[in-house]
Amino acid sequence: MAARKGSGRKIRLMRKTRQASPVPAWIIMRTKRTVRTNPKRRAWRQTDVEVG
Repeated sequence: MAARKGSGRKIRLMRKTRQASPVPAWIIMRTKRTVRTNPKRRAWRQTDVEVG
């Protein structure tokens, strides 16, 4: 990340990065494939993030 960001903005961007990750394989196995996809999945290039 660029250095010219406030720490609060960096924390919000890191949270959005974690939220965009796929569902782990062990959770898919544990739920017998009822949970397969992350509904909050977001493409970093197509979707704008409103973090300030």
